Amino acid sequence: MAASIISSCSRNLLESKRHHEEELKLLEEETARRLEEAIRKNVEEKLNTEEVKLEIERRVAEGVKKLFDDVEAQLEKGKEDALTEARRKEEQARKEREELDLMLEENRRRVEESQRKEALEQQRKEEERQRELEMIQRQKEEAALRKKLEDEEEHANRINSLGKNKSRPKSYGF
Repeated sequence: MAASIISSCSRNLLESKRHHEEELKLLEEETARRLEEAIRKNVEEKLNTEEVKLEIERRVAEGVKKLFDDVEAQLEKGKEDALTEARRKEEQARKEREELDLMLEENRRRVEESQRKEALEQQRKEEERQRELEMIQRQKEEAALRKKLEDEEEHANRINSLGKNKSRPKSYGF
């Protein structure tokens, strides 16, 4: 019996302890809910005050201004980057044009030099051909002169030899 009384007391004690824990738990939950509700009401009341509304508006305005400033700074940086890139491309194009102009000038100079050499060579050949023609002409003239002299000498020799055969020279009269 004593064991049964102890067992019964023990059960009652456990039940009482469990019941007490449940009540504590319910009390904690209720306290937490009331505290949360009180905090919420307090926050709502504070938020609904003019001072807080003005502070919120000020912070929103600051946030919007900062956002616009950031966007403007990004746009400005983008514009500067684009301008820098455009200048770089323009400079590159200018250098390429200068290189091309130099190449064209060098090619023009080479062509002129080649044409000048060709013209000088052509002139030299023409002068050489002219000298050859003049030499051939002189040789022809000299040959013609020699032939004429030979013919005259032969003619004179014939006349002399005819004159020796005849004692008297013929007179040519008209």
